[in-house]
Amino acid sequence: MQRRQFFTGAATAVAAATASAAVSRVAMAALPEPVSQASADTAAPLSPPNGRPYHPVVTLNGWTTPWRMNAGVKEFHLVAEPVVREVAPGFFVNMWGYNGQSPGPTIEVVEGDKVRIFVTNRLPESTTIHWHGQRLPNGMDGVGGLNQPHIPPGKTFVYEFEARRPGTFMYHPHSDEMVQMAMGMMGLWITHPKAKHPLIADVQRDYAFLLSAYAVEPGAMTPRVGEMTDFNIWTFNSRAFPAITPLVARQGERVRIRVGNLTMTNHPIHIHGHEFEVTGTDGGPVPRSARWPEVTTDVAVGQMRQVELMADEPGDWAFHCHKSHHTMGAMGHEVPTMIGVDHRGLVGRIQKIVPDYMLMGERGMGDMGAMQMPLPDNTFPMMTGKGPFGNIEMGGMFTTFKVRSNLAAGDYKDPGWYAQPKDTTAYEWQGAPLDAKAPRQTLPGAAPGAPTVHKPANASGHANH
Repeated sequence: MQRRQFFTGAATAVAAATASAAVSRVAMAALPEPVSQASADTAAPLSPPNGRPYHPVVTLNGWTTPWRMNAGVKEFHLVAEPVVREVAPGFFVNMWGYNGQSPGPTIEVVEGDKVRIFVTNRLPESTTIHWHGQRLPNGMDGVGGLNQPHIPPGKTFVYEFEARRPGTFMYHPHSDEMVQMAMGMMGLWITHPKAKHPLIADVQRDYAFLLSAYAVEPGAMTPRVGEMTDFNIWTFNSRAFPAITPLVARQGERVRIRVGNLTMTNHPIHIHGHEFEVTGTDGGPVPRSARWPEVTTDVAVGQMRQVELMADEPGDWAFHCHKSHHTMGAMGHEVPTMIGVDHRGLVGRIQKIVPDYMLMGERGMGDMGAMQMPLPDNTFPMMTGKGPFGNIEMGGMFTTFKVRSNLAAGDYKDPGWYAQPKDTTAYEWQGAPLDAKAPRQTLPGAAPGAPTVHKPANASGHANH
């Protein structure tokens, strides 16, 4: 079933199922049917079928859950359950999530909406949900043992509160949270303003996603939940490049991007070709006097950042975390540096003992983007993804921001690679080469006691080994 049909059908079904009447605790035995999603594709925005109007977000490689209206209350049903997420093509990870996916579906409401969220626990242990950033009654805050009992397996609890202020928020467990968040339990919550807001601009495109990281050994499928720092899978909404959908915009549109961080470290999120302003946090809209232009904003652990920009430069612009290890696929972090080490004659001898041994990193690691080598089952390359000029040599928290002049309003399809206008692409110098006899201030490798460095004789790489 296509996403639009899926949403339309789901919204109609839940509306028909709840025509009227206040919901008593007895009547709540008729739980709203939970809506699940199996695909990791980016779903079309869900235009609100009822309630106050708003401009919906697009959840990168995710979706927005429909609701049912019940006597003026928006009712949602989240099911905490084990799921399998395709993080990269052919790379599947056992996770815990909500309604078939990790992250769970985005919840979109309007300032002033009364909401009721049914949470059913199909996990093997207790859970709760904390509504990160919400003003709500203390007993609805979702900290197991502090505000409420933990939700046992097989039980359904109900959260009720009013979405009191507009902004970008999250939801996640506060019950065995080390394990449950390491397994992918998280989701986005967007509260739209109920009327024109002096600090919230109208935008034509509104994207949202969460940063998440996992420790999954090559060949394994389940994250190592005790890991504190040495993660190897870095994702936007639990997808790694090149499986992350590009953000697209028509030239001249105003674009909002909402980013939440539920990893164990900070992420400097960087965009090329444009500057933006941080217009909101999980604390609410930022006063105009406190905004300044940036091309990178650091999103610390547990924070949300809402940035806005004018998409006025056509092209395919990189959009990524600026920590270089975070733009890599599955990799080990204890690989010795082999740059400059002469491997000639070495590989053949090693392969007599380890037949699958391959040379790595004599000149750097860029060659790995082009090398074909066998991988363990259920993992993916450190760097992959091809662009119009060759290997992009990045993975993980990386995607592109594609701006086109001929894109239709509301068209979110990938427009393909940008056709560079004539004479606007970096080119090879065809003039006189650098004078090798020109004096240098320092000689490479000539410091007292410095080792002799082997310089590769050709650019093709590994033919001599």
